[in-house]
Amino acid sequence: MAVSSVASPLCTWLVAACMSVTCHGDCSTRPSMLSSSKRRPKCAARRRLPSKCSSFSSDFQKGLNSAFSGSSIQGLMSSCLAFEPCDEYYSSKGLSSLGSNGLSSLFGSKTGTANRRQRRFHGAARSGETMAVAVQPTEERTKQKKPTTRQRRVVVTGMSVVSPLGHDSDVFYNNLLEGVSGISEIEAFDCTQFPTRIGGEIKSFSTDGWVAPKFSRRMDKFMLYMLTAGKKALADGGITEDVMDQIDKAKCGVLIGSAMGGMKVFNDAIEALRVSYKKMNPFCVPFATTNMGSAMLAMDLGWMGPNYSISTACATSNFCILNSANHIIRGEADIMLCGGSDSVMIPIGLGGFVACRALSQRNSDPTKASRPWDINRDGFVMGEGAGVLLLEELEHAKKRGATIYAEFLGGSFTCDAYHMTEPHPDGAGVILCIEKALAQSGVSREDVNYINAHATSTPAGDLKEYNALIHCFGQNPELRVNSTKSMIGHLLGAAGAVEAVAAVQAIRTGWIHPNINLENPDEGVDTKLLVGPKKERLDVKVALSNSFGFGGHNSSVLFAPYK
Repeated sequence: MAVSSVASPLCTWLVAACMSVTCHGDCSTRPSMLSSSKRRPKCAARRRLPSKCSSFSSDFQKGLNSAFSGSSIQGLMSSCLAFEPCDEYYSSKGLSSLGSNGLSSLFGSKTGTANRRQRRFHGAARSGETMAVAVQPTEERTKQKKPTTRQRRVVVTGMSVVSPLGHDSDVFYNNLLEGVSGISEIEAFDCTQFPTRIGGEIKSFSTDGWVAPKFSRRMDKFMLYMLTAGKKALADGGITEDVMDQIDKAKCGVLIGSAMGGMKVFNDAIEALRVSYKKMNPFCVPFATTNMGSAMLAMDLGWMGPNYSISTACATSNFCILNSANHIIRGEADIMLCGGSDSVMIPIGLGGFVACRALSQRNSDPTKASRPWDINRDGFVMGEGAGVLLLEELEHAKKRGATIYAEFLGGSFTCDAYHMTEPHPDGAGVILCIEKALAQSGVSREDVNYINAHATSTPAGDLKEYNALIHCFGQNPELRVNSTKSMIGHLLGAAGAVEAVAAVQAIRTGWIHPNINLENPDEGVDTKLLVGPKKERLDVKVALSNSFGFGGHNSSVLFAPYK
């Protein structure tokens, strides 16, 4: 029983002894009792302990050999006892005297002045050089720092939109600057039975020259919008066929998300199934998934880099933009197409949001329905469309002579962890998101002088975001805030990307668009921060764009002029 009780601590000591490789004093020249000095290599001679340490006493050796005779530990002892223990480590009593107090005689007395914790911290004074040696490799590794590398910068070299105000980024932004509303009565289907009959509906759209006819007939609109906007962004960025032949397609990726996916394709499949499964579109499943738009675009382009989809409700686009930038920063990609696309202008889409009691019912005057921060707002207006940015590594863009619209500085995302659809009462998640975005980007809050707010025209959401902005930027007199949704409605998963295009256009043009329908500001809203009913001149230093989504998803991204 005595032997088994000390086997584990003894093995621990033996392993520690084997690790001893330094010596700070004169080493003893006499041979070890269990190994021959003639066969010992030169390096072993340098591993001897200081002269104050001597061999086991004869009693200890005899007791040890008798106690472990025939056991497997004897081989371990034979190889390790060349590192002889120090007499000061334990009393001169050998293992033969081990009994109820045997462990204390070997590893120190329990009743000594130092308790176990003290022995753990001050064990180097007793155990020779073992502790110092064990720490030494870690210290050496710490000193060997990796060479610092300059972080790869990300710039915007192309962009495009499909929206209720146009399918060209310049046409789209000029309409915004003029305060044109894209909200109208829904014409895609008969919605007389619904309490809401208005939306940011796209009236005319063609895929000619952008999507093959065989796909145009079968794909969901969200995919058609995505493919068209993606290819237009490439054209806007100067990615011609000649450039495509020269770039490394393994480092080109697509990350365009969707909040709702192919709802119409899926709904049509359900209706067909009522007749027979044979009537179903064979592509109904893949064309309904949110990732298939990015996948189809990558197949068309032959891009083999990062390719997937993110779906975080109405914050989807910002999540895709930020993750795309991170792929570039980490060197996993040189070019990324990113953004979002959604189209749920169908009965099930409209009915679902009506059931949530989230939509405006101002059917008599559609252009006045979306009115962020106005005291008479009664819900958001559902829209549809797509927005795509072409992000590129700076040196890669310069090498091919690309036009640089703006620089992407960074961003962040957080979760309210509070409610499925309601924002956190004190805006904690939004505040945290903005502060993290500023810290990650290395931007001071004083430098942010333009914010494209999420502001959807809902009673609760607008004020919560406004108060969060005041908390983070209230001391900046130059700050200007507007909401693109006042003119195009809420494009769901595409909203962030379309609004990012608006933010980049503000940087390019030096003009910021108005807030329309802000006739009676809500209590506590300082209109000095909000853009008025007309466009305004602004030399944008840093633009912040917010997007929040059901589930408590918060996101913020930052852009600035390229310098």
